[in-house]
Amino acid sequence: MSRLKHCRRAILVLTVAGLSWGFTGCGISKGSVEPSIAFTRVPPAGDGSPDKLEEIEGRVTGALPGQRIVLFALSGVWWVQPLTGKPFTPIRADSTWKNSTHPGVAYAALLVDSSYRPPLIANTLPEKGGPVRAVATVKGAQPESPSRILRFSGYQWETRETASDRGGSTNFYDPANAWTDKNGLLHLRVTRQGDHWVSAEVKLSRSLGYGSYRFAVRDVSQLAPAAVFAMFTWDDVGPSREMDIEISRWGEPEDKNAQYVIQPYVVPANTVRFDAPAGPLTFWMDWRPGRMAFKTVRESTGRVVAEHVFTSGIPTAGNERIYMNLWAYVNKRYPLHHEFEVVIEKFEFLP
Repeated sequence: MSRLKHCRRAILVLTVAGLSWGFTGCGISKGSVEPSIAFTRVPPAGDGSPDKLEEIEGRVTGALPGQRIVLFALSGVWWVQPLTGKPFTPIRADSTWKNSTHPGVAYAALLVDSSYRPPLIANTLPEKGGPVRAVATVKGAQPESPSRILRFSGYQWETRETASDRGGSTNFYDPANAWTDKNGLLHLRVTRQGDHWVSAEVKLSRSLGYGSYRFAVRDVSQLAPAAVFAMFTWDDVGPSREMDIEISRWGEPEDKNAQYVIQPYVVPANTVRFDAPAGPLTFWMDWRPGRMAFKTVRESTGRVVAEHVFTSGIPTAGNERIYMNLWAYVNKRYPLHHEFEVVIEKFEFLP
């Protein structure tokens, strides 16, 4: 699910004057730049219940010492959050911020000087200027459309249809790009629709926790340099708990085409690159408390192609599920030119 040699994942950056936005890369640099605010966690849209709180998070670019965040939620009018007696959200040393908010149809974050005194309610948001250095707004997150369910290897899998900002650009998904054939094999395909590529993703309908995960996959050695196939854990609720087997050259033809990863990928010891050879392969993830062992085996001979054991930074089990996805990484030198497909023969789990 990542682009690990390069920028992992873009975040939604909203301009400082309204609801327009754009995508930026993984890093946010400090310096003499125009202040801006990004939301990295958006609460669900709600009706303003006084008895319910949701987490909201983000990051600031260009903040100065002493500046803070003021949050608002829109429910008829804009209400300061989370409490009228506690209207300020501190900015951490790494430029991130986090707090709680009551539900609203939209949310706002203001970057303000220490002299700013926010209104408790407002019909319209304060505008940028004076002690208000930046303003960002976002609509409350909407529930995803009901997923199409596939049965594969005795498990239920949910197919994705909502877009994401993976890999530094918008990725589109179509449930029709994931299917099982008459032999029970799972097919994931990237197709061309109009002026963009459309990806495929499936996730297990439930969490399995610690244990041994096995993926039997047909030849992936001939994938284009910009193609990405990933098998990974991901937790939508708590910490990401992301651990990956990824097949991709990230757009660079001379690079190795596979890697094992424990997040965060920015720690050099958390990524191990290797070459996945031609022919059917079996990929293993053996997850135990404090330990994740990866292994890749050639099916025809049983020979071990690559293996590595991680013992540092291993997440504990939570609400994570197994995902498999196929998508196109954006590389200007070696862009994707053709549709492509991966076939997964079998998935197995042993506790």
